[in-house]
Amino acid sequence: MTQAGKVVLVTGVSRDLGRRFARNLADDPAVANVIGVDVIPPEGDLGAVSFVRADLRNPVVAKLLVRERVDTVVHMSVVATPGGMGSRASMKEANVIGTMQLLGACQRAPDVQRVVVKSTTTVYGASHRDPAMFTEEMGPKRMPRSGYSRDALEIEGYVRGFARRRPDVHVAMLRAANVIGPGVDSPIAQYFRLPVVPTVLGYDPRLQFLHEADLMGALRHAVLTDASGTFNLAGDGVLLLSQAIRRLGRAGLPVPSFALSAVGSAIRGVGRSEFATELVHFLTYGRGVDTTRLHEEFGYRPRYSTEEAFCDFARSVDMPPGVPGLAVAEPALASLERALTRSAVPTSAPTAAPTGGELDG
Repeated sequence: MTQAGKVVLVTGVSRDLGRRFARNLADDPAVANVIGVDVIPPEGDLGAVSFVRADLRNPVVAKLLVRERVDTVVHMSVVATPGGMGSRASMKEANVIGTMQLLGACQRAPDVQRVVVKSTTTVYGASHRDPAMFTEEMGPKRMPRSGYSRDALEIEGYVRGFARRRPDVHVAMLRAANVIGPGVDSPIAQYFRLPVVPTVLGYDPRLQFLHEADLMGALRHAVLTDASGTFNLAGDGVLLLSQAIRRLGRAGLPVPSFALSAVGSAIRGVGRSEFATELVHFLTYGRGVDTTRLHEEFGYRPRYSTEEAFCDFARSVDMPPGVPGLAVAEPALASLERALTRSAVPTSAPTAAPTGGELDG
């Protein structure tokens, strides 16, 4: 019996972007049913979405795919920071093992015809050897040893393996640039909300952003079409970090690269995990991706350019009226000197830069 519309399973609905995407998709006339899955219930309203509390590593997900005759799976539950998971090991297990189990369940589910995976441009890394623009065929110039980038690379490998085993399933991977917008709470958004924005001394990287509305639009397009393959997803153009800081009305604080994590944490009063290695490298070298394939093969063009996406985000950032730049951060500035002192390389130490693990926290 042919279904009246698509039956879509969306993972990661406890986070705001996943919840909003699932809810919006449920309102589409081409979609008969949306099932949201996550380990904890979402805080906001899911509307017509049916929520199932489940860990992707649990066999219940495989049973759910078969019982509900799910034909489309949207995987959005890969996370960039440990958060409530408590540790990097728990984060990796949820990201990588969870994805493996989900793909295994999809492989055994006879009705699954479409798999959409939200990946990230972080898979390209960020280094001084990078090209001006990464295309989808390129890999990182410096392989990540740990963290979110490493998880994303492993996950993409498993997705490609699934596509080979199930050639009848249309598989789309969207490598999203840093998502930004008024409703986004992510490490990069938290960084730009600092009252004083620390930057790496001597660097002014080129940045690309993706507006939250365009992430939703691209994922929706992926669900409703048969376009397959890997696609870079970003707003047109680039923005220098110095330009972004000026648009915020903030003051930049240039510091040595090894001190960026500690200074940012001191200003905000958060742990160093908020300034993971990937973010430090991104804020040092930047990253640009080519979106030709997105436009010509995938058939989607973001509504917001990089600059327009950032400006929309900037309008949502609070700045007390009449209190410019550094004055906003006076309570935190006293801790900066202590942070720099703790982060500084002792005069008796070797001159080599600290390892990445020091910034992972």
